[in-house]
Amino acid sequence: MEAVGGLALQPLLCLAWVAAILPIVAAALPIPAAAGGRLLHQLLCAFSSRGKTARAASSSSSKARFTVPQKFFLHFYVVGVVATTTLLLAIWFYAYMKMTPLVPEPSSYSTIASHLVGSSNSFSLASFWSSRPREHKYRVWRTVFVLILMEIQVLRRLYETEHVFHYSPSARMHIMGYLTGLFYYVAAPLSLASSCLPEAVQYLQYQIAEFIVKGRARMPDLAIDPTHLLKPLLNLGWSQWIGAAIFIWGSLHQIRCHAILGSLREHKDSDEYVIPCGDWFSRVSCPHYLAELVIYLGMLIASGGSDTPVWFLYLFVITNLSFAAVQTHRWYLQKFEDYPRSRYAIIPFVC
Repeated sequence: MEAVGGLALQPLLCLAWVAAILPIVAAALPIPAAAGGRLLHQLLCAFSSRGKTARAASSSSSKARFTVPQKFFLHFYVVGVVATTTLLLAIWFYAYMKMTPLVPEPSSYSTIASHLVGSSNSFSLASFWSSRPREHKYRVWRTVFVLILMEIQVLRRLYETEHVFHYSPSARMHIMGYLTGLFYYVAAPLSLASSCLPEAVQYLQYQIAEFIVKGRARMPDLAIDPTHLLKPLLNLGWSQWIGAAIFIWGSLHQIRCHAILGSLREHKDSDEYVIPCGDWFSRVSCPHYLAELVIYLGMLIASGGSDTPVWFLYLFVITNLSFAAVQTHRWYLQKFEDYPRSRYAIIPFVC
């Protein structure tokens, strides 16, 4: 049953990522102007513009109508925290209850509950979940681990947006970029959880149905054992810990780069810009984007690399941030005559 749900969810996520990636790739390709290449590039530049790169695009009142304040970045991380926390709690609860040796006794109400969640099978769903192979249990706990990394990421970005960055009152971003950000912070945690989310949802439906049948008084008490809650995470493979180390490395650099960018506008109400320096700024114009690539590379490695939506998620991160970095790099070169020509846009010696 959960296999059908998984097969439905993962292709939908892949299609969504492809739909988001293709316009960026098309805008970056040298398509002739006669074929609409220049128009596509201009449209994507306008859609992705924000802050300093959006200032020229929103100079006219007609274009300004399609922008929102850049401080709306906060909405992205609120949505990301809500989505990631919900998925993390649901899958962690499922992993704790059914993917550890601690398995509740089969209930005489299992058959009734299985009908309430849409199953016509006569076998017990409790027996089905408790008999899952070891590799599948490992996959579920690996998903919990990756969602914890995502939770750390969105919580940190939420804090930084509120306390580190000082957005100018005039800073704007295009409404399409705003909608893309909202889409991203829903689709990203869904992609990370896609391999076992359908079965976790099915299990929660089963628990709700059993509660309806039994009532609160006849439901067993839920006792949380910290050993079974955390030990499976500590017993994951080397790829998870290598991925976590890469994630931490990228996060530390992004924290530093964001602090540098935030300090440039601290206690300033003017629209004056200065050249950022320090940390990875010595190599690239957008080191916070480079750090984001490292962060999501860590998540990809920690996920085991077996889920196609996670690969498409990372491909979108690469294409989207690379395109935005190139635009920012060009803006720096045009704005500052003394801007270091040795810097690349996002990846040293590549672009």
